[in-house]
Amino acid sequence: MCLAVPGKIVSISGDDPVLRTGKVSFGGIVKEVNLSCVPEAKVGDYVMVHVGFAISIVDESEAQRAFEYLRQMDELIELQEDAR
Repeated sequence: MCLAVPGKIVSISGDDPVLRTGKVSFGGIVKEVNLSCVPEAKVGDYVMVHVGFAISIVDESEAQRAFEYLRQMDELIELQEDAR
C-alpha cells in the first residue's frame, strides 16, 4: 500500500525550488526528501512524504496522529527496514 508518511524537516539544502531537498525525521529515522512541491516549507515544519517527495505541510498534531495510525497498522515496517 502506498501511503504518505509524516516527518519533521530537520535541515534544508539548495536554493533552486526544483532541486531543493531536506533531511526529514520520521520518528528518529532521517531520510533525504525532495521539497519542490512545498516551496514554503522550512526547518521545523512537518510534511507528508510520498515516494520521496514532500507533498504537503501539516501541523504537528496532525502529523503525530497520522504517525500513530501508521504505527498501529504496522505500516512503518518498510520505513524501518529501509534504515537498516
